[in-house]
This record gives sequence, C-alpha cells and structure tokens, in this order.
Amino acid sequence: MAQYRVVKIDDMEAIAFGTFKRARAELDVTAFGLQILDLPAGMDAYPEHDHSEDGQEEVYFVLRGGGEVEIEGERIPLDPETAVSIKAGTRRKLWPGPDGLRIVAIGGKPGAAYETKGISELGAPDPYAPAPAG
Repeated sequence: MAQYRVVKIDDMEAIAFGTFKRARAELDVTAFGLQILDLPAGMDAYPEHDHSEDGQEEVYFVLRGGGEVEIEGERIPLDPETAVSIKAGTRRKLWPGPDGLRIVAIGGKPGAAYETKGISELGAPDPYAPAPAG
C-alpha cells in the first residue's frame, strides 16, 4: 500500500454544486476532517452551523481569494494571511468576497478519535443534487 497520495484540488470529487471537495477521502486521511471549500463570489448559501451535535472544532486556512467568516454575528475578514480556529458550539458562516473563496477546513473532536461522516466519503450521494426528473 502506498504511503502517500497526490491529488490536484480541481480533480477531487466534489458535491454541493462543486463547492465542497472531498479532500479527506481523496487523500485517504482518517485522523481528522479535511475538506476544501470553493465558494464563488456572491454566494450566500453556505450554511450557518455550529458543530454542537458532533463536538468538532474547525480551523480555516484561505488558499485563494478572500471574504469573511461570520462568528456569532461578528464578521471577520479572511485572506491567505489569516487563519481562524472555531470551537464546537460556536455559530459560523462563510461569506466569499468578489474573487470567491477557496478554504481548507480542518476539523476534529478534542480528545477523541476522528469519526468520518458519510457526506465526506467518495461516491456518497450528494444531498444537494437536484432530484431526478420523473
């Protein structure tokens, strides 16, 4: 078995209209959550969430573009020079700027082994895909 994987971000399996890249599964990482979020300029549909149900804290690193992260109602500028950590139970929402926003999101539950989520598995159904006509 290979001890490494190399995958171009744009070649990663994506869901949610291409905005959520399944980086953890593509790279065969099981120790922590890892996704790439590609949010186009003007997108306001990124869901506000808090991870209170699974206890995960998250860290965001901007790879490209910029925007803001709204944390408990306060908007904080994001750019490739800024890193943000957010504890579980804290409300957050991403707002891409005029050039869009590509973010690496790393998550894990403090003091516990990481448990993968079905939505992040390769080949799992895309819950955001339009229902088939018929």
